[in-house]
Amino acid sequence: MKKLSEMLQETTQFILDQGVKEIEFGMILGSGLGELADEIEDAIKIPYDKIPFFPVSTVVGHAGQLVYGTLSGKKVLAMQGRFHFYEGHSMQTVTYPVRVMGALGAHSVIVTNACGGVNESFVPGDLMLISDHINFTGTNPLIGPNEDEIGPRFPDMSQAYTPAYRESAKEVANKLGLDLKEGVYMGYSGPTYETPAEIKMSRVMGADAVGMSTVPEVIVAAHGGLKVLGISCITNLAAGMQANLNHEEVVETTERVKQSFKALVKETLAVL
Repeated sequence: MKKLSEMLQETTQFILDQGVKEIEFGMILGSGLGELADEIEDAIKIPYDKIPFFPVSTVVGHAGQLVYGTLSGKKVLAMQGRFHFYEGHSMQTVTYPVRVMGALGAHSVIVTNACGGVNESFVPGDLMLISDHINFTGTNPLIGPNEDEIGPRFPDMSQAYTPAYRESAKEVANKLGLDLKEGVYMGYSGPTYETPAEIKMSRVMGADAVGMSTVPEVIVAAHGGLKVLGISCITNLAAGMQANLNHEEVVETTERVKQSFKALVKETLAVL
């Protein structure tokens, strides 16, 4: 079994050989939100199945490639589709792209997702700035040996979602006339949607939204010293708050709000 640092060396060298140069921001684009990567200028596209140690995303609405280039004047490396714990990948595999972004020199990541609204004031189509998270996946991507040159054994999660980035996003939302919500994202393992009882529990515990991604990636970003901006698209109300839940609705809602979402991300990226 190769050490993480050895794997990263092999992966980053392969990516650099494709013509990728300096990177400022990594971007992880969730279900139905990958279209933003199509706006990256002078794009270099690298399919996941060509990249050493990358798995392949199997979820509908996820394209499955890295896209490098310029967006809003910044050099970005975007994941068009992410990996999930529920697909059977280890947490280390799920979060490996974040490690790669850091190893390539990115100082920040922008993480997006489609999720269920738990806060009773939210409606499908709302965008929520993530202020904090609750890890309810039952595991942690940092379990196992720690390589000190990559990050500390016990990383501080007090400000995992960079406060200055949140302030910038709020100012941009104001300027765009967007009603940007803010709240706590609770990460479950999936692939089932939560039960009504679990949603009641989540609300009592302080969650405003629930989903099946993001939390592991942000833990690893914090471990690697990366700044983070997290934005959720509330695609449905969580279990017990509407009649039933399905993935089609998730894709349909992101389709409806994608212009607002893209404007928010691009304008915020420009000022960061």
